[in-house]
Amino acid sequence: MQLAFSQEDEAFRAEVRQWLADNLVGEFAEAGAIGVPGREHEGHELRQEWERKLGAAGWTCLGWPKEFGGRGATLTQQVIFNEEYVRADAPVRVGHIGEGLIGPTIIAYGTPEQQQRFLPKIVSGDELWCQGYSEPNAGSDLANVQTRAVLDGDRWVINGQKVWTSLAHVSDWCFAVVRTDPTVSKHAGLSFLLVPMDQPGIDVRPIIQVTGTSEFNEVFFSDAETDASMILGAPGQGWEVANALLGFERGVATLAQQIQFEREYTKVLRLAQGRGVTSDPVLRQRLAGSWIGLKLLRYNALRTLTNMGDGAPGPEASISKLAWANWHKALGELAMDVQGVSSLLATGSPYDLTPEQSLFLFTRSDTIYGGSDEIQKNIIGERALGLPREPKPEKK
Repeated sequence: MQLAFSQEDEAFRAEVRQWLADNLVGEFAEAGAIGVPGREHEGHELRQEWERKLGAAGWTCLGWPKEFGGRGATLTQQVIFNEEYVRADAPVRVGHIGEGLIGPTIIAYGTPEQQQRFLPKIVSGDELWCQGYSEPNAGSDLANVQTRAVLDGDRWVINGQKVWTSLAHVSDWCFAVVRTDPTVSKHAGLSFLLVPMDQPGIDVRPIIQVTGTSEFNEVFFSDAETDASMILGAPGQGWEVANALLGFERGVATLAQQIQFEREYTKVLRLAQGRGVTSDPVLRQRLAGSWIGLKLLRYNALRTLTNMGDGAPGPEASISKLAWANWHKALGELAMDVQGVSSLLATGSPYDLTPEQSLFLFTRSDTIYGGSDEIQKNIIGERALGLPREPKPEKK
């Protein structure tokens, strides 16, 4: 497991720090780390401008092969960049779905024409993506999607609904898992389409969350269209492509995520110290346990990334998702408990929340989105440990 960095790595770290110091100035520096989970609506235009600045300087898509516009950076270098980026208090990236999810999938499954069409604009930050997976009756059971697509001449015609679609309201394209053959088994009848969002057949409706923000959306497809060539992989290969994409989701960004977690923990610790509650033995133990858990998250992430080599993480990556989701949820609860009864009061009317209240409310979703705890445990048991599959209920 990689716990130290070479001289070359440290030279790369110095390069990253210097570039950020020289360029993270003015309105970008004043904005700080805006756009964190739960507040992804903040400063979108500024953040996309920053994304373009990163792209022009070659700091997006570091791990992509050079022939696709990346730097071919090593895994260690990608970790270093993500860590230094968060430490610099830079705005949260708006292109992460393109860079971390659909981009690597297009590299793996796309045609040369698709790669040429989409990858440069992800690198430059000029096109943003959203993920059309979940539906009202197909969340963790992705294979149950009912959104249909029919090939009509040179166009796919799409009808159905997606839900919990992050940032659909500001995205240029959506990658969607759709059912193209209803006559075969549910896994076999799926295809993976690339769909332009700016068209009359798509209606995006925001979902107001308990935090008062609306990063998530419902997306309705009513005879929406995309070109026949906008299919990733072959018809019926959607399940394979969709699962490959989910593997990329557990990549190096988890290390940067944990630095953000460390900041949140530090704020909770300082809040506890300021309120004089660290003398309470129960709260003190919970604070210590949270710090220990944070370090374990880092070591486990390093182990997972080291073991994966040059490929995507395997089923073991579900350990990381299960661990960080529950750690973060517990931190939200701790943030409320160190404040006592005052944590129940809004700071203003009608619904002004403190950062700690927003943290508590948003982290309730951590164990659900991106794969629920129950699904992660099944993956770990069946695919990582080789245990028997969970029995299916008998049909009556």
